[in-house]
Amino acid sequence: MIYPLLNLQSRFAHVVLADGDAPQRDIACSLLSHAEQLVCCDRAALTAYKRGLRPAAIVGDGDSIPDELRKRFASLWHPIAEQDSNDLTKATRWMMALPSFRQSADKTICYLGATGKREDHTIANISLMAYYKDEFGLNPIMVTDHGWFVALHGNATLAVFPHQQVSIFNFSCHQLSANGLRWKPWAFERLWCGSLNEALGTHVDLEADGTYLVFRTFDGKDKEPM
Repeated sequence: MIYPLLNLQSRFAHVVLADGDAPQRDIACSLLSHAEQLVCCDRAALTAYKRGLRPAAIVGDGDSIPDELRKRFASLWHPIAEQDSNDLTKATRWMMALPSFRQSADKTICYLGATGKREDHTIANISLMAYYKDEFGLNPIMVTDHGWFVALHGNATLAVFPHQQVSIFNFSCHQLSANGLRWKPWAFERLWCGSLNEALGTHVDLEADGTYLVFRTFDGKDKEPM
């Protein structure tokens, strides 16, 4: 499967907005504003409201949603009290239950606002992308203002551009290799080992026998600020 680059024309029908750093990058903002079905995690509904968006649902344990917003969107508010999963997973399960998602052959969910603020939330949310791939059969993509994560299992081809920064985070691969990167990856045993690689051309071919995450930056290394 080929995983394309993201740009201002990219669209994802099903989007989950979390209450981390609100999207500011033009691509991330475009993905949010063009979502056909938007599910917000608790207080993230405030971000949607300020941007003139109406979510399909607001899901979470209710510990951060303002009372005024809860009243305004009472018909959309779906509290889930259990604490075995975080709000991102609760919103994901809600999205998966929507008829539009169940009937779609595309099991992609785009996640926005899922990083920033508390570091423990950021690490947990990023790692959940691999969990959603393995346990839910989803094709999750997490977009930030700096780039985007995709959760992959097995072989894949990534569209890239020269000097794009590419990081690989291994979760369950015993074998992992790639063509098209400056440094040859392997089945890293530590998460940091596969970070900060660099694309040489227009595509990267990955061969793997397990699940892993890939992060691609929006800007190439030569465009990074000093």
